[in-house]
Amino acid sequence: MPSAAAQLKRLVSGPLSGLRHRELSSLELRELDYKVSEGQGQEQKVERTLEDLYVQSEESRLSQPAGSLMQDLLDVSPLLQDAGAAIVDDSFLRCFQSASTDPWNWNVYLFPLWLVGLLVRYLVLFPIRLAVLLGGFLIFFILFFSVHNLFKRHPRRAHWERGLVQIMCQVFVASWTGVIRYHGPRPVNRPNHVWVCNHTSMIDYIILCAYSPFAVIMQLHPGWVGFLQTKVLNCLGCLWFNRTEVKDRLIVAERMRAHVQAADTTPLLIFPEGTCVNNEYCVMFKRGAFDLGATVCPVAIKYNKIFVDAFWNSKRQSFTAHLIKLMTSWAVVCDVYFLEPQAQQPGETAMQFAERVQQLIAARAKLVIAPWDGYLKYYTLGAKHPDLIEKRRKLYADRIRRYIPGTLPQKPPVPRHPGAAASAEPEVRRRNTGP
Repeated sequence: MPSAAAQLKRLVSGPLSGLRHRELSSLELRELDYKVSEGQGQEQKVERTLEDLYVQSEESRLSQPAGSLMQDLLDVSPLLQDAGAAIVDDSFLRCFQSASTDPWNWNVYLFPLWLVGLLVRYLVLFPIRLAVLLGGFLIFFILFFSVHNLFKRHPRRAHWERGLVQIMCQVFVASWTGVIRYHGPRPVNRPNHVWVCNHTSMIDYIILCAYSPFAVIMQLHPGWVGFLQTKVLNCLGCLWFNRTEVKDRLIVAERMRAHVQAADTTPLLIFPEGTCVNNEYCVMFKRGAFDLGATVCPVAIKYNKIFVDAFWNSKRQSFTAHLIKLMTSWAVVCDVYFLEPQAQQPGETAMQFAERVQQLIAARAKLVIAPWDGYLKYYTLGAKHPDLIEKRRKLYADRIRRYIPGTLPQKPPVPRHPGAAASAEPEVRRRNTGP
């Protein structure tokens, strides 16, 4: 791994103005892919390096020698740097903002119609959809675990389990009144092939499995979602991991290679963004799926937000709340595009290959490519180093106070010889007490 400090010196001409620096995000954090070095995760090493560099740059900038009063008052370059960093950070946060609804119903003519629609969605459609989902779950569990336990040695057991999972995903889609249009040939498992897709919500996987079963690499979730992952979706060969466990990443990387090379496995689906994005932007693709030497089959999903925004902001709502939001809407409308398979060209690096596939998906789904690493969504430097802001305020205030008499704390005079302080103390006492 190249030195992060050396790369920063080449790329940044001045102090680091913000953690989410454009070049820093697109270059340094690529080392967070499935790599482990000397038993220590690259993620922790790079994260610690970034923190140290940022803290050092802030201390260097704030410890510059003061100039004249006019220079200190009129020098707005630090403020402009902070403003520029805030604008850059804002362009990053746009990738994870939910769509805002336009207030179209606030008039005497449309409000009653909207109110009727609200009652229909919550009192008619939602109970029906919930009954369909729970009934489908009940029948699915009876059939699935019967097949799983009674036909353990049957050669068709895996085929039946995959069919049941596909039907259950179709029940999920029906519970949202999903209007899904699939474009392109149905995926067929072939050795040395992997499918990659942009990521908006966990329902991306449900929508794709309703068309054709996929094995997926995904974060292991708690609760009922985790139960489905470990007890049901394992029949598809899915790979689960925890972001905080380095050993999990290493094991998943090895199993991923073995899965892709096998001929009798379920097609492997990877979300290279690594996090949910709002289906307006496409953040940086991790290169794990492009280091396998396999043919990559791009998949683009584009949601129509006319009825509901399908983006799942996992930091603000649980997946259960997200499902209720979808089930109380009129419908979930989206298009799924299966694009032409892509092979790595001679002389093309894994990152260049990833960027080329990203451009194909973004063009098909009409997404804006953002040069950010999705990992930064879960990383806040200010929360780990709150002293940086307070130190900046204090040093700037001290610069201004330097020109205002009596505002800075006075330092006690230094005695000329060791006994001066001791002899001065009785004299002060005599003056205060009098004769």
